[in-house]
This record gives sequence, C-alpha cells and structure tokens, in this order.
Amino acid sequence: MNSPHSPFRPAFARDTRYEEALVAFECEYPQFDLAALERLRAAEYARLDAQGHAYLDYTGGGLYAESQLAQHQALLRENVFGNPHSSNPTSLAMTHLVERARASVLAFFNADPAEYAVIFTQNASGALKLVGESYPFGPGSHYLLTFDNHNSVNGIREFARARGATVTYAPVLPPELRIDETRLTDLLDGANPAAPHLFAYPAQSNFSGVQHDLAWIERAQAFGWDVLLDAAAFAPTNRLDLCQAHPDFIVLSFYKIFGYPTGVGALIARREALTRLRRPWFAGGTITIASVQGDGYYLQDGEAGFEDGTVDYLNLPAVEIGLRHITGLGLDAIHTRVICLTDWLLRHLLALHHANGMPLIHLYGPADTVRRGGTVTVNFYDPDGRLFDYREVEAQANQVSISLRTGCFCNPGAGEKAHGLTEADLAECFHKEERMTFESFITAMSGKVKDAVGAVRISVGVATNFADVYRLLRFAEGFLDRRA
Repeated sequence: MNSPHSPFRPAFARDTRYEEALVAFECEYPQFDLAALERLRAAEYARLDAQGHAYLDYTGGGLYAESQLAQHQALLRENVFGNPHSSNPTSLAMTHLVERARASVLAFFNADPAEYAVIFTQNASGALKLVGESYPFGPGSHYLLTFDNHNSVNGIREFARARGATVTYAPVLPPELRIDETRLTDLLDGANPAAPHLFAYPAQSNFSGVQHDLAWIERAQAFGWDVLLDAAAFAPTNRLDLCQAHPDFIVLSFYKIFGYPTGVGALIARREALTRLRRPWFAGGTITIASVQGDGYYLQDGEAGFEDGTVDYLNLPAVEIGLRHITGLGLDAIHTRVICLTDWLLRHLLALHHANGMPLIHLYGPADTVRRGGTVTVNFYDPDGRLFDYREVEAQANQVSISLRTGCFCNPGAGEKAHGLTEADLAECFHKEERMTFESFITAMSGKVKDAVGAVRISVGVATNFADVYRLLRFAEGFLDRRA
C-alpha cells in the first residue's frame, strides 16, 4: 500500500521490499506529507491509479486535476460568452474574465501590475517568437545565450543574425552542466553600451534539471543587457517572485504548470522593456486604427499591441482556475515533495551497480538536490560499459505503463556538452546540400562519442507519489547484469 490513507494498492505492494522502502522513505523525509498527497491523488488524479500509470514526464507536460475540468465546463455551460473585441453584453462578460485571468497570472508570480504586463500567447515558443521578431537587433548589438536553452530560445538567433547582430553562446560545464560563471561574466562585460543587447537563459534546464542562479538577471542588467528568462521548466514546482527578481521578459506555458488548457502560454514583460520592441507587422486586435488608402496603422499600447488576432478567450478562464488550483495546493508544498522524491530517486539510481561493480546509470546533471529541480536525465549501460539504446529503454517502459521521455528534449546545446560532442564533430552535419534526418544524424554521431545522441528523462511533479519513483527504480533494476 502507498500509505494507510491510500485506496490504491500497486501490484508490487505485496513485495516486502516496497513496504520497507516506504517506511524508510517516510523516516528519511518527514517533511513529505504522504497522507495529503494520497488524498489529493484520490480526489483529483484518481485516473492514474485506476489505469495503473506511473506518469514521470512532468517536464514535458503537467497533469490537470478533475476539479479544473469541472469548474471550467460549468463556467462555459452556465454562461454565454462572445468575442471580447466588442462592447455587447456577452463580449463584456468575456472581457472581464480575460482581464481576471491576466490579473491572476500577475498575482501568481507576485508581479507589480505597474511594472509588468501579461501577453497571452499560444505557448512559451509563441512568446519567444514575439520577443525575437520585435527586439531591436542590429549591427553592434548582441544576442547572448547559454548552451542549455530550449530550441525556441535558440531560434531567436536567426532574427538576430538576419539584422546583423552578434550571437554568442555561454558554455555550461560537465558533469553538472552549470554555467561557466567566469566566461559568462566576461561576455556580459564585453557589450557595446551604445547598442541593445539581449541575454537569454533558463531558470531551470529542461535537460539536466539544473537551476541557474536568478542573480544573473540583475548582474546582466547592470552591464546594460535586457534579460529573457525561460521559466517553462521552473515555474511548475518553484516559486518565481517578480518582486524579488526582475527579468525584462519571462516566457512560460500553462499546461506545464497545471496540465489544462494546452493552447495558452504567456510573455510576462516589463512595461518599460515593451516600449523598446518594434513589431514587424500588425494584426487584428493589435491596432487602434489602420488604413488601406492611408497606408498606415497605429499599434495599441501595452499588452493589446502584442496579442495577434483574438485571444483564446474561452480557454483563458481555465488559466485562472488552474493557477487557483496550484495556489490552493501550495507551491512550496509541491516543491518540497518534488525535491524529496528527486533526492530519493537520484541516490537509489546512482547506487545501482552490475555484479562486476560497473554502474548501471550515467547521470547528466547534479547528483544532489542543490540548485536543481525534479528532472533526472540518464543513460543505461550494461556490465561491459555498452549503452542500452534509450529508445529501447522507452519501449520497455511503455510495456509496464511507465511514461518517461527519451531523445534530445529540444535542447541540443546541453546534450552536446553532456555527450562530449565538439564543434568539429558537428560541422559536417550542417554544410551539405541534402537535408539530414534525425536518424542519419544519430548514425553520423554514433562513432564519435561513447554515449547516444540522446538520453532518458524522468521528471516528477504535482501528483507524483513514492510508488511512482519506486516503480521506476524496480524497472531500472531489470537492466542489471543484462547485455545491451
């Protein structure tokens, strides 16, 4: 059993090892409120146990609670809402809920409405595109970003280069994949004060789980940089207080925090920083007036000038509902549970060794929970040091209803550093006439490094319990003393 309070008894619960492990876990982590979590799972996430799922892909997407769906469906069923771009009764009702959703985002991040604006987008990638296409890059300006950014942050480099800006990557250092602080300081200090400069980094890496120091925000700004913070992997289980840290731009996707809705993200931007952006086009909803014969237009001020077309207005009330759900659970309580489970999982995975003493797991990122989140990325090796193909690991996890993720996680820089790939290794891949597929890329890299070009990612979140991580550990033990 999970606890005396749990109605669900996993198949392995009859194993005395599980009972002993659970008792030991409760003794090691007294701050983990096991009874409260089991009540939450029974009330809001019962489908996990009913269907026998161990969901360990929270960095890929959060899970929604049943009450979120019920509240949102009741709101839609009991009301009539129209397009908010009007002043009729149904439009005004919707406008009120849109603005409430906007205010709830500011409140969740403790952001001063006088300092920050919330711009709703399709997702974090849409928010990043808004910044990239509108930032005043030009000759003499600079786009600086760390190696371990998501591809949607990497993609901004194409806007920068097209306008003549310099693009530089600040390295992260194996094995923990943290920022090379000396190098980053030198790069920040070298900017031309007469031109605009943008520095981008993730609050938490979606590859390694590393949490980069939020103090870099103020340090970079002191050197004259605007700072773009990717909070997509950080915000679901960590408190981001925008009265303490003041990045110029913050991007996130709400489904990663609370699962539903999946088509809404946000750019939270300092109002002063918004005035420096120059949009390359205009769309319905972003303008006060536009003329065909007059051949001109005027953008709306603030948020409205960046929300192209009609916002996803029927889903925006679900954002407020989701944030209210997480607030009710307590973000600090969620964070505590995630850190406890991550610490237990790290220690027990790293303790797995084949009979000949060779370790089963190679970890990418910190081996403890100091300045790291609930993302654990590994590869599996056999007793002879040969790699188990991560795709085969995922296929076997699928067979026992464990949902994890494998691949490169849209974070090529962290993967390249983790696997020891060099610029010379990669140069030949991008200077050929024919397009390279992912499979041909793996083939090309296979002889260059010991690892695969990819890994296995396990991530815990709001509804993860001890049974989930214990089940993952037992799954991993199944690779002991097997040959790849």
